[in-house]
Amino acid sequence: KAYDLFVESLDGNKRFLTQDELGKVSIYKNQIDDELNNGTLLLFNESNELIENAINRAENIFEEEIEKVFDFSKEEEIELDPEKRDYPVDEDALRDYWRKTLKYDILTKYYRKLDKQNKAIEKSKKQDEDEDAEEKKEEEELVIKTEKELLKESQEDVKENFEDWFKRLSKIRRSDRFESYVNAIMHVYDPHSDYFNPKDKADFDIRMSGKLEGIGARLSVDGDYTKVVSIVPGGPAWRGKELEVDDLISAVKQEDSEEAVNIEGMRLDDVVSKIRGKKGTKVTLTVKKPDGTYNDVTIERDIVVTEEGNAKSVLLEMEGVDRKLGYTYLPSFYADFKAKDGRSCAKDIATELDKLKAQNVEGIILDIRNNGGGSLRDVVDMAGLFVEEGPMVQVKPKKGKPYVLEDEDSSVKYDGPLIIMVNDFSVSASEILAAALQDYNRALIVGSPSTFGKGSVQRFYSLDRVRGANEFKPLGDVKMTIQKFFRIDGTSTQLKGVEADIVLPDSYLYIKRGEKDYDYPLEWTEIEKVDYDQNAYKVTSYDKLRQLSDDRVKSDDNFKLVLKNAERLKENSENRVYSLKLDSFVEQLESENEEAKEFRVIGKDEVEGLAIENLAVDMPHIESDSSRIGRNEDFIARLKKDIYLKETIHIMNDMIKYN
Repeated sequence: KAYDLFVESLDGNKRFLTQDELGKVSIYKNQIDDELNNGTLLLFNESNELIENAINRAENIFEEEIEKVFDFSKEEEIELDPEKRDYPVDEDALRDYWRKTLKYDILTKYYRKLDKQNKAIEKSKKQDEDEDAEEKKEEEELVIKTEKELLKESQEDVKENFEDWFKRLSKIRRSDRFESYVNAIMHVYDPHSDYFNPKDKADFDIRMSGKLEGIGARLSVDGDYTKVVSIVPGGPAWRGKELEVDDLISAVKQEDSEEAVNIEGMRLDDVVSKIRGKKGTKVTLTVKKPDGTYNDVTIERDIVVTEEGNAKSVLLEMEGVDRKLGYTYLPSFYADFKAKDGRSCAKDIATELDKLKAQNVEGIILDIRNNGGGSLRDVVDMAGLFVEEGPMVQVKPKKGKPYVLEDEDSSVKYDGPLIIMVNDFSVSASEILAAALQDYNRALIVGSPSTFGKGSVQRFYSLDRVRGANEFKPLGDVKMTIQKFFRIDGTSTQLKGVEADIVLPDSYLYIKRGEKDYDYPLEWTEIEKVDYDQNAYKVTSYDKLRQLSDDRVKSDDNFKLVLKNAERLKENSENRVYSLKLDSFVEQLESENEEAKEFRVIGKDEVEGLAIENLAVDMPHIESDSSRIGRNEDFIARLKKDIYLKETIHIMNDMIKYN
């Protein structure tokens, strides 16, 4: 397993190594444990030399092939999913793969140039019809290029991009590949145990401190691409609404530069350095969406406003629902551990509940969608706001008995109807809260079929604590999984996550995401349950509520479109074969883009009949700063377009009526 993961880290896209070459190092695939015990690095040393030679060879092949005249009338195709391709059998097969890859990239560039030109032509036609646009038309002369010219430009662009890419590959250090080797071994046991070099650890600490400057997005490496793994609430990307989780960034353009820099294959820290920048400057990212389409997303850099990551509440009213409801958004389980009376999400939620109760709301919706987790202690305290004292979560180390974390406060802050909104990016601490209140039958869980499924605890260990080896320090840190969470009913949130009581379909319904998408996640296990009960409020009419919601979803045009889009994304993710014949390629992309247009309306229109109002007590703080006013307007506008919130309001109405 470690061997396979290491080879994937070296050449996951199968564009460098041949099957014969892999055979030379595969003899070590069952000796990795012996090498660790002996302190030898035969596999790593030979693999490192092999991949360096293979990259040099690929660069030579590229330099030869890119100068050739490509035949775009030839009937042939390329498979883009590396999991469906074998490694090339020999150098001839490798060369053919590179020829097809370059051809595909040229066609992709060509299509984007053609699309841009067609839009410019269409815009020019509209200006011709508008007499008031004469002056503007004179300022900018439209130059229409031929197919041959566009293809030539595209080939030159691809050549330049790959030349830059090979330069970046040449800068990969031996230590970088050694880190991949170490992590390949660690990830066999658990995907959340990692080695962090000193710079990575420093970046991690910066992220945890909440002091972020740039666009406000967390990134990771996904093959040759940089993948968006989360959007920082309150940050520029969050406010812009165009950049999304799972987007793949392929190019970065600065506002003072005419050309975008291709970042495919670039080191992540180099990508981050290009995306980060001074407040007020703009950066344009070329992103590939999960449906295969490309978009240019321009974001103005800013300092992430940390208060936007804090809990906030509004009042909800819906036409046809004769009730006033409360809504609280919690983007993370934040806590300031350094300050004695520092900020605590549990304390903030308690405050929000008091404010909503003062408005005499009949039910409260707590939204923890896309909440990546955080403070464990705050989870326990927060769950305790809704029930009397009792167990909230069990924690078990590898050896020894599990211990129970309990809420010891017998008071109940809120004892009314409660719904928790989740999705498959509700992670860790979010899952503990949802699981505890689900086990107590205290809250109805609404959203994706299940949450992320991370039920483990990690701790950092500094390798500088090792005696000696001072000449090599700083050595960095190891983040090691040391415990697992268990629900109070004895089952684990690991891998399975928390299953929603009422499922609302989303566009990624049929795509495998979350913990189960990792190669070797920890298995699902269970331990003994603990005694628990509560008398504040209990959800009882599950079947009735589920049926009523299901009937509404099936008849709702928005959800019909969501389900149709989910089928499309599933089909697109499974079929990544493209024709390399010009006419067929353009036809295929035109079809994909035309198909995608139908679904771009999802979440764009306001929900009819939904009224959202800030709490009067919050208005002085909001109105004290123009940026707060703008962020609040964005927040309200986003909620007004949320079809999931609309359905959750109806579910809450049913719950109050039938429970």
